[in-house]
Amino acid sequence: MSNIFVVSKKQLWLFSLLVLIILLAAFSLRWNQSRAASSVQQETRVFQLVTGEFKTKTDDGKELEVYRWDPGTLVVNKGDRVELRISGVNGKSHPFVIQELGIKGEVNKGQTTVVHFTADQRGTYPILCLTHTSLANGGPMIGYIVVQ
Repeated sequence: MSNIFVVSKKQLWLFSLLVLIILLAAFSLRWNQSRAASSVQQETRVFQLVTGEFKTKTDDGKELEVYRWDPGTLVVNKGDRVELRISGVNGKSHPFVIQELGIKGEVNKGQTTVVHFTADQRGTYPILCLTHTSLANGGPMIGYIVVQ
């Protein structure tokens, strides 16, 4: 004995609608997952810098003193999110500027100054101390951020 199923147009239409809803839901879930993965933010690269000081005496007894950022050069990739943690070790105060990046700040002895930026364009950007600009005042105190 064989069974015969009769399917009405209404049942066929409801079944098609159900399949369409399931496919749309599956597509929507899959699309949301891929979107979430692409929106994950890039990790921030953290660099530690310190203010350094070198002192010496010339043969005639004159004392020379110069300041520097240490390390003197940082290399980052274009698009990197960067955090600079600059600690004041030597010298009372070092107001500084990274002009091309629109950054101004000040590092004080015994404190850490934190600076954030995104390396949007390739180039070499100087970190200039505004106190120590020439040999006459313990400089030039200059470091570099190289964006590749």
